[in-house]
Amino acid sequence: MRTIADDIAAHAARHPDRIALATPEGEVTYSRLAARIEEIARLLRAHGARPETVCAVAVAPGTDAVAAMAAVLRCGAAFLTLDVGQPRDRLAAFARSGGARLLLAHTALAPTLDLGVPVLALDGPGPTGAPPPQGRVDPRALAYVSHTSGSTGRPDAVLVEHHALDTYLRDTARAFDLGPDSVALQTAPLGYDASIRDTFAPLLAGARLVIVERARLLRPEEFAGTVREHRVTALLSTTPSFLSHLAAQPGIPDPLAGVTLVASSGESLRPFLAAGGRAVVPGRLVNQYGPTECTMTTTRHSVPVPPDPSADLVGTPRAGTVVRVLDGDLAPVADGTVGEVYIGGAGVARGYGGRPSRTAECFVPDPCGPPGARLYRTGDLGRWGPGGLHYVGRTDRQIKIRGYRVDPAEIEGPLLAHPDVTGAVVTPHTDDRGRVHLIAHLTGDLSATTDAQLRGHLARTLPPHLMPRRFLRLDALPTTRGGKADRRLLATGGTA
Repeated sequence: MRTIADDIAAHAARHPDRIALATPEGEVTYSRLAARIEEIARLLRAHGARPETVCAVAVAPGTDAVAAMAAVLRCGAAFLTLDVGQPRDRLAAFARSGGARLLLAHTALAPTLDLGVPVLALDGPGPTGAPPPQGRVDPRALAYVSHTSGSTGRPDAVLVEHHALDTYLRDTARAFDLGPDSVALQTAPLGYDASIRDTFAPLLAGARLVIVERARLLRPEEFAGTVREHRVTALLSTTPSFLSHLAAQPGIPDPLAGVTLVASSGESLRPFLAAGGRAVVPGRLVNQYGPTECTMTTTRHSVPVPPDPSADLVGTPRAGTVVRVLDGDLAPVADGTVGEVYIGGAGVARGYGGRPSRTAECFVPDPCGPPGARLYRTGDLGRWGPGGLHYVGRTDRQIKIRGYRVDPAEIEGPLLAHPDVTGAVVTPHTDDRGRVHLIAHLTGDLSATTDAQLRGHLARTLPPHLMPRRFLRLDALPTTRGGKADRRLLATGGTA
């Protein structure tokens, strides 16, 4: 099968001088991008990259990050992108659980990572006499590994195959009408699967991809200035939290002027719509829904003007996917009845790396499908209603923080590793603007331990989105009649 590298090469052959990337270092043509992909692909082949080889990519956003991911696909191998801004120990854990066998990085960064695998320096000399990569790849081979919060508090390595990625990218380019005149802004950080959509759906369509420093994306004024400066027309991976933040800036009139498509995902869009946020989006607004385990997006809903904020509508399945709302016996529920959401079809991942029992628990046979068909058990609650699937909530403790899937156990474990903490429960809370944040409820002799020290302790292993906003010190954690921590009471502000 073809890969995105083949499409980029085809664009380069037809329009070599068309701009593919606008980066802080300058503009890059499709011809130059295709050549860089081929250079890195030969480097990979010279070091044994082939189907099922997982290649960690630890490169700051820019030309080499894009080319490295595409080159890995060109070899029929799989990439694992790492956000180089995250703690080193966390990146090393991702590399281990993701099964990385090679590391692509620049010389200056490689020594600070120490992932325990051979390093291929992207700024070193190229290989001599390396064989060209194979022409076609196995559609069932692994394409990328992406981590997501697991129920044990340990991030799971999700394994996605080439056919699932390729089908998704082509469907996304079609659904969003991306083409040579489109200008897309990369907003999702590398290391998260949304960045794959941000990066490759535009390039597949021959569009221009704009890459800027992360700080410019986080400050509303600079974000709006970037949109104007580059004449951005498409945002493929925004979160409702960021859109709400953008809408709340009175000094920035029309921050999305010229943008014809905003695709939102990762959180409920309902609070944003209820607050009148639809008015800040001048063009098409699409609500996307889908877990990492199903190749990023399963359903889409184009939000009308004016919107209906009374329900959390996530829409209808994309081509080739199946959504079932089932009861506890895996039988379909009637329309309008709440059940658990299961997803099947083209986007379902292979499973979790190194965790066969969890894979068997979450990826189950489809009782309504043909022999061999599988469903992913999302843990989401939903119902069928007017317009498609309506999201209702979760069956477990997982929550969404600024678009990231979070299990509180992932924060509680590191907190309990602090020598002064004897008990830790992390609960989600929502402020008056509908934004979700975390509060840590702690016990132990913490009179001499400041919040800053607790944050410093967590920062050694956790990224910013997992950092609690507040640390509440308690004499004892309230418990249920069964002796477990009473999370519901803590989430409502109670302590006893």
